Amino acid sequence: MKSLSQLVTHNRFASLPPVFYTRLSAKALPEPYLVHANAEAAALIELDATEFSTPQFLDIFSGNVPLPGGETLASVYSGHQFGVWAGQLGDGRAHLLGEVIGAEGLGWELQLKGSGQTPYSRMGDGRAVLRSSIREYLCSEAMHALGIPTTRALCIVGADLPVFRETTETAAVVTRMSPSFIRFGHFEHFCYTDQHDALRTLADFVIDHYYPAVRDAAQPYLALLREVMQRTARLIAQWQGVGFMHGVMNTDNMSILGLTLDYGPYGFMDAFDGAHICNHSDTHGRYAYYRQPEIAHWNLYALAQALLPLIEDTEAVKAVLNEFPAHFSEAQDEIWRAKLGLRSAQDGDTALMEETLQLLHANHADFTLFFRHLGQLKLADPSVDAPVRDLFIDRAAFDAWAEKYHARLRQEDSCDAARQAAMSAVNPKYVLRNHLVQAAIERAQQKDFSEIDNLLKVLRTPYDEQPESERYAAPPPEGSHIEVSCSS
Repeated sequence: MKSLSQLVTHNRFASLPPVFYTRLSAKALPEPYLVHANAEAAALIELDATEFSTPQFLDIFSGNVPLPGGETLASVYSGHQFGVWAGQLGDGRAHLLGEVIGAEGLGWELQLKGSGQTPYSRMGDGRAVLRSSIREYLCSEAMHALGIPTTRALCIVGADLPVFRETTETAAVVTRMSPSFIRFGHFEHFCYTDQHDALRTLADFVIDHYYPAVRDAAQPYLALLREVMQRTARLIAQWQGVGFMHGVMNTDNMSILGLTLDYGPYGFMDAFDGAHICNHSDTHGRYAYYRQPEIAHWNLYALAQALLPLIEDTEAVKAVLNEFPAHFSEAQDEIWRAKLGLRSAQDGDTALMEETLQLLHANHADFTLFFRHLGQLKLADPSVDAPVRDLFIDRAAFDAWAEKYHARLRQEDSCDAARQAAMSAVNPKYVLRNHLVQAAIERAQQKDFSEIDNLLKVLRTPYDEQPESERYAAPPPEGSHIEVSCSS
């Protein structure tokens, strides 16, 4: 493990031509204090956790001094926001400190979010608030523990500096980690500004560093599109499988590596509603839960349009994009089959899966609790159904569904013990429900950061039984309602 001054930096993105970014320093954060630091993320870059308590750690990750060996910059990109072309965007409140080579030679870009204005800032002051920083920090780590590709989070630094959103709040900077922060919107930017040489440079950079296997393909840029399409299809199927809603699936929030990127108005499903909109800024429901696969496909069309000057074969591009539904369905069927404890694929499984979601939707049954309790069922003892059955208002409808489900299990001679173990490994008991993160935020606003630590410990092993942490598995209190928006 290394000290901050011993970290090995590489700065691949900074090696691109100046048209891709602006070099600038982060804006100093007055009188910063450490809110939380993540030893697990630090280990990825071989950073010794004892560094968390040093003044240098606070200075670097507040943005007050640069990372040793790093090259601080903000990148430019464009994108479609809520389906509308928004033109030039970019890192409006983020600064890439540099890339650190960590365990096994893997590179991790370290990016400050909330570190002040850049030339790409459009509205606001380039700052983030403690509330949004905690939300991103916790969800990045929660998603990783669920096995879903995501950026990671190293730390949060706070300050008493006032920042105005809907109300006056205090400033914070969260340090994000990713192999790359390149988005669909980066490609859109250089396509729509007719900078096709830069577009090619960017595509070659991504292929060489992140998709080297496609370099030998007959059409490398088309092969890149196919790889991104496949990763994206799998990612969205994983989101659906845990009831995760991103909330703002703009093309500038879509990772070229198929990672979950930019946590804002996200939410995990409580009472199931397929049309649930987790972002109250999304007035038309574009990013509702059930629309996420459709929107991912739409965003891939936008990426494909941006790559078309390099591929120059519209029909080949269309053929790749037309593969998305099959890839998504394959991934989705695999996930839902595992969630239902089905070992084999049989005719009628898709209908059973759809009927399951329809039943959950009609009864607004708790999504996470339903699948977790479902694993406890025993074929020879219907009385064990009670914890699941009690989630439904329409018990007769549940009973009719359960009869079909039991019959399907008997078709493959399902073993209760083996099925229970398999289902517990794919159906989390603990997810980052909004009321849990809100409780952590409210305590942190009083300078009590203990609930952040408590939540992280629970969310590190979301599939395990944790008897001492049962309260974190409960649905939200009756009558509680938390709204999140793009400012979240």
